[in-house]
Amino acid sequence: MEPDDSQHEKIAFRLWPRLLARAGAPVRLGPAAAAFWRLYAPLADDRNDSMVLGQLGQSLDGRIATATGHSHYVNGPAALDHLHRLRALVDAVVVGIGTVLADDPQLTVRRVSGPHPARVVIDPNGRLPASARLLADDGRPVFVIQGAERHRPRRVTPIALPLCDGRLASADILAALAERGLRRILIEGGANTLSSFLAAGALHRLHLCIAPIVIGSGPIGLALPPIAHLDDALRPAVEVHPLGEDMLFDCRFR
Repeated sequence: MEPDDSQHEKIAFRLWPRLLARAGAPVRLGPAAAAFWRLYAPLADDRNDSMVLGQLGQSLDGRIATATGHSHYVNGPAALDHLHRLRALVDAVVVGIGTVLADDPQLTVRRVSGPHPARVVIDPNGRLPASARLLADDGRPVFVIQGAERHRPRRVTPIALPLCDGRLASADILAALAERGLRRILIEGGANTLSSFLAAGALHRLHLCIAPIVIGSGPIGLALPPIAHLDDALRPAVEVHPLGEDMLFDCRFR
C-alpha cells in the first residue's frame, strides 16, 4: 500500500532531521519510511566521493511549460518540498543563465529546514544581471561559470573555463566545483542544462517528477542527441515514489 500524504509528512518529520545530520542508516524501518530514506540518504552520506543529481518536473506528455512559457507550477506542493529537500542536502545547486533570466530563482531552502546550498550559474557570455535574486547576500557563495574573464557583481566568484564550440563542458564544470570542495551537486535547470549533463554521462541520478496533467504543447524537458536503435537508449535503474498527486521517478545511472 502506498503512503498517503499525511503518512508521508509524518515520515518526513521523523527522518528528515537525521538526514540533515548525515546520520547513519536507521534500522527496522517500515516500507514507506525505508523508501523515504533510500530517496534522500545517498545525498546525505558524506562518505560519497561525489554525487551529481539532476532534477526535472514535467507533465505526463513531457512538457515543462505552456507554449507561452507559463510554468508555475507544473508540479504540486509535495514536489516543491522535495526540491527544497534536495537543495538542503547538496553542496551546490547549478542552473543555466536561461533559467535565471526566465524565472529569477532564489535557489534557497525555504519550504523545509536545512542549510542553503552554494549557487552556481552557467553563464558563458556574461548575461547575469546584477539584480538577480540568487545574488542575495545570505552568507552562501555564488559562483559563475564563464568562458572568459569578465566583470561580475561583487557577490560573484567567477570561474573561467575553456569553451568548446561555444559551450562549457559538463566534466570541466564538475571538476572546477570539486576543486572548491563542492562534491554533492544538484543540476536544477533548465532543460538544456540538464540535458547536456545527462548527454555527457555526468549524472549519477535523475529525479524526474511527473505531474498528472497533459499540457499538449510547449517546451519539453529532456532533449538528447538522436539514437538509431533502442539498444542505445539509456536504461537507468528506477524506483518510483508518490509525491502528493505527482509521481517521482528516481533514476540511477551509476
